[in-house]
Amino acid sequence: MGDWGFLSGLLDKVQSHSTVIGKIWMVVLFLFRIMVLGAGAESVWGDEQSGFMCNTQQPGCENVCYDWTFPISHIRFWVLQIIFVSTPTLIYLGHAVHVIHQENKMRERMLSPGGSRPLKMPKYTNEKGKVKIKGNLLGSYLTQLVVKILIEAAFIIGQYYLYGFIMVPMFPCSRKPCPFTVECYMSRPTEKTIFIIFMLVVACISLLLNFIEVFYLLCTRVKCCSRRQTHKITSAENPASLTGPRWPIIDDALRQNKMNIELESSQSIGGSLDGAKEEKRLLSGH
Repeated sequence: MGDWGFLSGLLDKVQSHSTVIGKIWMVVLFLFRIMVLGAGAESVWGDEQSGFMCNTQQPGCENVCYDWTFPISHIRFWVLQIIFVSTPTLIYLGHAVHVIHQENKMRERMLSPGGSRPLKMPKYTNEKGKVKIKGNLLGSYLTQLVVKILIEAAFIIGQYYLYGFIMVPMFPCSRKPCPFTVECYMSRPTEKTIFIIFMLVVACISLLLNFIEVFYLLCTRVKCCSRRQTHKITSAENPASLTGPRWPIIDDALRQNKMNIELESSQSIGGSLDGAKEEKRLLSGH
């Protein structure tokens, strides 16, 4: 596992710059691919060439038949698969680290005394350094997902055409310098078949997670765009937040004006009646 330490350390940094599904993909990669490959594969395939035997004494026949049967060892094939699949993620990590570095420099210029306001404001990270996957960063993330899907599918298809998915116990070989068609035998074919199927299932799970993450990001992006468009339409054509509170205020003002008018009219009528009574009393007194 010491050989995987550097790659594992780099991939671990991607955890804080990925989605939830991306974190699950990373766990699958660490636990079920790197750890299993480093801990169990070497013991299973340790006798791969030494246990490969052919029913002939012709010098060089076994080596030629082994090279023809296994153009590349399963272990080395899976190591290449993990490295190639992880490379797009590492490239995205480099892009994310570059974006974080640039926006941290923007914040330093903004917070420094006498610093000028930058032309661009940080939009991919917050004050804590957490990355928001949007814009160019979203395009970079989707690109590395698509490339991972293509690489994963290519390795699965390549494994099928190179070896198949079942380790057969006997291989007929008629390559030179073998004098005739010889029969070669592989040690522990059942155990190796189980291991091959396990690695195939894990590769298919990783491929499925990449597909799910692509659809998740696209659906999230579409929802955000539709929500933003709806908000713009509501604000421009039907500003409910502006018209809503004004109608009750206008109604209260009209109601209050009406009450004031009625009160003034009643007072004026009452005053005129009192004046008439006083005038009548004075006339009668005379």
